Amino acid sequence: MADTNNQRFPKIMVFRPTWEEFKDFSKYIDHMESKGAHKAGLAKVIPPPEWVPRKNGYDLTNLDITIPAPICQVVTGKQGLYQQINIQKKAMTVQQYAELANSERYCTPRHFDYEDLERKYWKNITYVAPIYGADVSGSLTDSDVNEWNINRLGTILDFVNEDYGISIEGVNTAYLYFGMWKTTFAWHTEDMDLYSINYLHFGAPKTWYSIPPEHGRRLERLANGFFPGSYKTCQAFLRHKMTLISPQILKQYSIPYNKITQEEGEIMITFPYGYHAGFNHGFNCAESTNFAAPRWIEYGKRASQCTCSKDMVKISMDTFVKRFQPDRYEKWLQGLDIGPHPEEPNRSVAAPLPLPQDILCNKNNTELPQSFLEAPPKKIGGKKGRSMAGYNPNFNLQDFPTELQLELMQEDMDAAQADEISPDEQQLEVLEDIWLKAGEIGKIESNLLYWTYY
Repeated sequence: MADTNNQRFPKIMVFRPTWEEFKDFSKYIDHMESKGAHKAGLAKVIPPPEWVPRKNGYDLTNLDITIPAPICQVVTGKQGLYQQINIQKKAMTVQQYAELANSERYCTPRHFDYEDLERKYWKNITYVAPIYGADVSGSLTDSDVNEWNINRLGTILDFVNEDYGISIEGVNTAYLYFGMWKTTFAWHTEDMDLYSINYLHFGAPKTWYSIPPEHGRRLERLANGFFPGSYKTCQAFLRHKMTLISPQILKQYSIPYNKITQEEGEIMITFPYGYHAGFNHGFNCAESTNFAAPRWIEYGKRASQCTCSKDMVKISMDTFVKRFQPDRYEKWLQGLDIGPHPEEPNRSVAAPLPLPQDILCNKNNTELPQSFLEAPPKKIGGKKGRSMAGYNPNFNLQDFPTELQLELMQEDMDAAQADEISPDEQQLEVLEDIWLKAGEIGKIESNLLYWTYY
């Protein structure tokens, strides 16, 4: 089921646990990693037949769910290099969304097989902007399901709520995603490079692409080269979830990748620092959240941070370092926790120095430790005391004029030196609408137009 462009690197593994094996979530994740599943960055789990996450099924007339902020995904670019703009639409019910997804304009095209559909996806990616019902807070899993319940997996990520009293929607709570043909999730790793789980409750499949974590830096360097304007604005711009790079480009530049299709009733697990992207084949519904295991902590301490938006998820590592790396806690507080990123074993650097709020958000810390107060002064510049070339600490993506953002995207596209692909009429209308609004962006309510990240 998994497909790769090169067999010399880790392939996506598929697991079929028994009911007994399936009962303990964290233990089974450990088992998967003992087999090397994490090396591909993505794995599939086919649940045992005893697992029924929703006893009443999925009759849409019984799903009383509203999609509060569906987004129109406008894609611009050419020859395998694209950027995606997300434009918020009016709220709609799931039944209304299903009718839209199955309408003549948005329905899945006729195709012979998954390979044929994939070709149609990349050939038509800039035409007929689809609408994605993404980031809907909630769960379709019955509350009394104790095995692999996405809304309460019971992993060490629960310490965020326990010690900080913080609930982060979609990170330590469940999100629902209602997709249609061609709706896309762009290249990204999870917030803080966490693990994630995605269960396809019903509907059409999803195609996933993934890059082995050991090759993640190569993808970043490729993206930085193709999108220099975005990189100059934010060195972690892939966290904006706007960048699409086709498998043909990856192959051309020898970036190892895997491909797999997720069917209804199957589970996908992404691993720390595993870049992934993909698209939906048609109307469907998935449920997803993040989770953590002790192996993640070193990734979390060294995860890149977006420097241009106040809305990006950042989780203090205080409770994790204190609980699982107590011998390194004092050095971490002082910015002297020197070691390699797990995927760069030959390059040792100090983990970023925590900020005061990273420590005081833990209710078990009543004051700043003396060792933190005695730490060397932070450099002026980026978050966490890092010096960021070209980083403007007063910059906020929400205040960035849309017309300049579009110019930046055009600059990136020109840098790719490829032939232009003409958008369809609807896309031109959307872009024209953006340009008209750009001059008065400050007057527009934030729920009309915004840059959203997935």
